[in-house]
Amino acid sequence: MTELTTIASGLQFPEGPVALADGSVLLVEIKRGTLSRVAPDGTVSVVADCGGGPNGAAIGPDGAVYVCNNGGFEWHDIGGRDVPGMQPDDYIGGRIQRVTMDGEVTDLYTAVDGNGLRGPNDMVFDAQGGFYFTDLGKRRPRETDRGGLYYATADGSRIEEIAYPLADANGVGLSPDGSRVYVAETSTGRVWYWDVEGPGKLGRDGKGPAGAKLLHGFEGYQLLDSLAVDSEGNVCVATLVTGVISVLSPDGELKGVVKPPKHDFHVTNICFGGPDLRTAYITSSGWGILYATEWHCPGLRLNHGA
Repeated sequence: MTELTTIASGLQFPEGPVALADGSVLLVEIKRGTLSRVAPDGTVSVVADCGGGPNGAAIGPDGAVYVCNNGGFEWHDIGGRDVPGMQPDDYIGGRIQRVTMDGEVTDLYTAVDGNGLRGPNDMVFDAQGGFYFTDLGKRRPRETDRGGLYYATADGSRIEEIAYPLADANGVGLSPDGSRVYVAETSTGRVWYWDVEGPGKLGRDGKGPAGAKLLHGFEGYQLLDSLAVDSEGNVCVATLVTGVISVLSPDGELKGVVKPPKHDFHVTNICFGGPDLRTAYITSSGWGILYATEWHCPGLRLNHGA
């Protein structure tokens, strides 16, 4: 059984981990509204107050941190766990933010083609310096927004809707050679992919939504969250309900799962770090824990990462 070590606890719904070269981990605390930094000894410090609901993060080509902000959630305490709910009364609207390490926050994008972003969730940069990001949408008592997959540049000059609509588009990642972009849909329990034909340009010869191809569909009642890709091309997707990281081969085979010692419905994210990228960091968001564990192979070195 894979051994997981607790790096930090008491976090306020952590997601979007980004491992840094000095051994620390950047992450967002959605309930707290911050981009935070966890030192190797577990000390937590706030880098920036983003407001709303910072949800995913990545290092851009200029060294700044780019954040998907979902605009905020209602929050509930269920059995001692933080659980996000519907769109709150103080919802600020979805946005992509640029955050410097000294705490300056700039709203980079708030809309695409005249339509406001609703719940930006996760992002990944390509080798050209642009980024793919998902929008999960927002839920209200009698209606739910539809989201999708988007492509944008870090300089604020281009944002495009490239796959719409998707059912609760959540995790997003690129294959090691950048030829595929993967998206996890939360409510359907499916991981889709598109062949990448250029920056933000997708092949559409699949039978799924917006021409997607199916990598894997989970049996039974499973919900999916964010994902990361390792150096073997395995798609490592956070699988809710069972509270595990599911490891999918590039051919879609379920190779195994990694399960934290304390069950949490909201195991949400994974990233890779350490000198050889063999350390996997996993967020158990409901319990507010950041774990670390040794991975069987190096993770995929991200474009423009620290």
